[in-house]
Amino acid sequence: MSSIYESDKLVAEYLLFHFGGPEEILTPNRAWPPGMREALDFTRRTVARFSPGTAERGLDLGCAVGRSTFEMARNCGTVLGIDYSHAFIHAAECLRRGETVAYERREEASVVTRLEARAPAEIDAAKLAFQQGDAMNLPADLGCFDRVHAANLICRLPEPLRLLGRLSDLVKPGGELVLATPCTWLEEFTPPENWPVGGTFEWLRATLAPSFELLRQADEPFLIRETARKFQWTTSLVTVWRKK
Repeated sequence: MSSIYESDKLVAEYLLFHFGGPEEILTPNRAWPPGMREALDFTRRTVARFSPGTAERGLDLGCAVGRSTFEMARNCGTVLGIDYSHAFIHAAECLRRGETVAYERREEASVVTRLEARAPAEIDAAKLAFQQGDAMNLPADLGCFDRVHAANLICRLPEPLRLLGRLSDLVKPGGELVLATPCTWLEEFTPPENWPVGGTFEWLRATLAPSFELLRQADEPFLIRETARKFQWTTSLVTVWRKK
């Protein structure tokens, strides 16, 4: 798996992506297109795709620096966040402990703005746990969950079918699975022989259909700020499934 997500640059970009306020991401000194504002709060919007109500156990795979894990805790008794990046998990765990995490927002060249990330104060951090792990090689004793969330993960795995094949064991009968993927299959993450044959949605439906019922699908945009003038604006395919 790629070590790119261990860099200070990516940790800073993801802290801003997950925990930055709207005016920290889209500074008020420019007239931003409305579509960019609509792409904010992706980590909350994907979690909101679960059906209304509460659940006992939640799992957030590919949790990065943890905002979606915190959001799942609003309606779950306990939530476990797992990410392959040691640096991401370190930042998430610091936030869970109530610490303030300082980082730099890149403006251009060597010009930076110093910012701080904090966990949402209204969420009970005692419900959360974070651990470093490989989504393709999850512990056998992980157990099963009422809700499993995996956002922008499967097209970053060398062997995505290894995760998809494990999901039926991870989700309890009647439990829900939320998958989000921008379908950006790249050789540096996934060998072409492991890419979907045909479209990603059809591939997911064929792979998951034996164990899951598709409830709904939608598109969710997201925005990652790299510099003051360079952003990644991307649309993720979100599918919601119920375990049979």
